Amino acid sequence: MNFCNIVINAHLRALLLALGCSLAGAGTMAQTPELQTAGSVQYRCGGIGVDESQAMRSAMKDYPLALLFAAAGGDYQADISVQLTGASEASLTAGGPVCLLKLPEGRYTVKATTKDGREKSQSVEVGKSSKSLDFRF
Repeated sequence: MNFCNIVINAHLRALLLALGCSLAGAGTMAQTPELQTAGSVQYRCGGIGVDESQAMRSAMKDYPLALLFAAAGGDYQADISVQLTGASEASLTAGGPVCLLKLPEGRYTVKATTKDGREKSQSVEVGKSSKSLDFRF
């Protein structure tokens, strides 16, 4: 076996190994967290880790309202208390930086509170198109 064949075989093995790893990982795509209910609102909160974050962001278009929680510097926040008032009312704790909400159309006020008591409120009109609110603490 000459040097060129050894190099080609090594590259071919590396290519096949990479292909096998990518095919093996294709079936393990992260799912969005389980759907939960608070009053008449159904929601999913998550986005911890790259795969789950991508899954949550991909699903945003399927929900009337998305809530995003981050520090002023951009770090994601979790364990945020959320109070939803308006056309429907709900209280929930966001277990991750992204919450996707299925709720009736109407006007809402969303109050988000961190564990250390910092609060932010925003109002939104939920209709047929998807909306998102960004809370920075």
